[in-house]
Amino acid sequence: MTAERVPGAVSRRVLLTAAVGALAGCGGGGHPAAPSRAATASGAPSHAPSSSLAPSASPTPSPTSGGTALPATSPWRPGPGELQPDVKSRATQLVEAIGNWPPGGSGAAAAQGRVAALGGLDPGLVNQAGPLLSTADQAALQVIYAQYGGLLTDSASVLVVCDQWTPQGAGGTTVDVRLSAAGPRWTVTALHPAAPGPAAASLSTAAQAVLGSPHIELPPAALADVRSGQVHDSALQAMLTLAQTYTMSISVVRSGHPIDVFGTTRPSDHPLGRAFDVWRINGLAVVDPATPHDLVDGFMRAAAAAGSYNVGGPRQLTGGTTPNQFFTDDTHHDHVHVGFNS
Repeated sequence: MTAERVPGAVSRRVLLTAAVGALAGCGGGGHPAAPSRAATASGAPSHAPSSSLAPSASPTPSPTSGGTALPATSPWRPGPGELQPDVKSRATQLVEAIGNWPPGGSGAAAAQGRVAALGGLDPGLVNQAGPLLSTADQAALQVIYAQYGGLLTDSASVLVVCDQWTPQGAGGTTVDVRLSAAGPRWTVTALHPAAPGPAAASLSTAAQAVLGSPHIELPPAALADVRSGQVHDSALQAMLTLAQTYTMSISVVRSGHPIDVFGTTRPSDHPLGRAFDVWRINGLAVVDPATPHDLVDGFMRAAAAAGSYNVGGPRQLTGGTTPNQFFTDDTHHDHVHVGFNS
């Protein structure tokens, strides 16, 4: 299989020159005292969701006029080290506008009004929102992380990973938000929500172990991917091997990722169930300049040792047991990609 690197990515120096805004980060190391997003038996998150670097939503319910209490949420903000942070902001603001509504604010028409209020975006994008919209009387959505699925000079894919709550319960999805360069801000051209598929009647031993691991944090779409039985054991076994040393926050597994490597016609390993992306290691964001390089680089080498033929991240590593086993580009500046041949 071909590598997941994105061709023609603009240079990091050019993107940093154009970057807009950054927020403070956090430090630390080792397994956190309590894993922050381990899967639970019900599929609901084990704690309040988090922004790019630190928790940004309180688990304390927010009473509403209708008497139903949903978790309090807050807008996602890019953290330090992000390339083209306003591109990510544009994508997350759209998803937040569609997926959050007060009592009585359900329906496509109301969502289109919220999108129109953002300015410069097509309200018709609401028709592509899929699971972000429901008939629930109200909803609260929290973006967990916004990761690049592709970043080129004039186009991008931002994978918006989110939790969502309604009075009927907890859920969430991952939306592949496509954008094109425009002035004064990039514009959104399409939405591709994740479609994980139904839960399998039975799961492999590896899948069951992943679902029960306190050191593997799975957001809703990735959790559903594992439960669907469509993730190869090669990827699942690697997760378990890495979890013996690290706590990892997975962003994307199979669904919600571009079908082809962005900007090419080469199939990505993700939709085939043969890859996963990690945006946070031991509670530290891969993209954050304060995160020790040794932690991320060590994780990448451990992923290769666990059987990955295709490990991408924020830096080019030397060595490897196969040609081009390690790679880097602007798309993988904010996460570690771990891919498998089968």
